[in-house]
Amino acid sequence: MKAPDRGALPLGLAATLGRTYGRLTETVQGLSDADFQRDTRCPGMPVGPLLVHLLYDAQRALIAFASPTVVDPDRDFVTYWQGFPPQLDTSFVRGVAASYRKPGLLVQHWREVSEAAVRAASRGLVTKGHRIETQGHVLCATDFVATLVLEATVHHLDLIVGLPDAPEPDSEGLQVTARTLDGLFGPDAWDVIGWDTTTYILKATGRVPLDEADLDMLGPHADRLPLLG
Repeated sequence: MKAPDRGALPLGLAATLGRTYGRLTETVQGLSDADFQRDTRCPGMPVGPLLVHLLYDAQRALIAFASPTVVDPDRDFVTYWQGFPPQLDTSFVRGVAASYRKPGLLVQHWREVSEAAVRAASRGLVTKGHRIETQGHVLCATDFVATLVLEATVHHLDLIVGLPDAPEPDSEGLQVTARTLDGLFGPDAWDVIGWDTTTYILKATGRVPLDEADLDMLGPHADRLPLLG
């Protein structure tokens, strides 16, 4: 059985992360106060709180790249998501979002931290075999950056559900995300996937429910979904 034609992880993953974060910045800059209160695909997380969640993810990347380790990796960009811990408490990120006097200040903070995280990733990927520790696991830097791309790409799709004029996620970020989901889904299920990449991501992560046609297409593999929370 042959894997879907998505290819390996891109060589320039730091650039992929940069474009992925950049598309998020394009999405939120210039939004009104009301826009930051719009619902997303994450229950209990409007646009503002979800951006705070992403901000903390970029901050985690900065901490990880500043704290390298020589311990052998115990996860890669696919297995990292298996048994993943719960998300941040929604009340926490809502409170942090409310603490910014204006949405523009939150966007500025996001831009500064996310751009710094991309610079850290660029430096971290220069050294072959560079390893980082995060969320109680050790990953090679390449695998770690791929997890950041997935997180940002999926949440980009979450953010834009109520923002019809927002830009779509970076195309390479979508491919990295789909490649990760392929790994979680498993090779015995690859041949049944008949969705386009964005639909695959939305349905495989539980953002969009499966309909009868999906259930017929997936057969016994439908029980594996959602692959991510």
